[in-house]
Amino acid sequence: MGTFSIWHWLVVLAVVLIIFGAGKLPQVMGDLAKGIKNFKQGMKEDETAQLPPKDEVKSETKTAA
Repeated sequence: MGTFSIWHWLVVLAVVLIIFGAGKLPQVMGDLAKGIKNFKQGMKEDETAQLPPKDEVKSETKTAA
């Protein structure tokens, strides 16, 4: 009862096709892919912005020793 059967997926697919239309569906999926790509790129940029520069890491290890 907790899983989806093939009939559930077919109904969902039919509703999506009715709402977006078969011609507009590739455009919607392309926009979704671009959004995901931009999100991943933003996450990668955020991670690199949080890391200190390599020069600072080297100077901190020299003063600690």
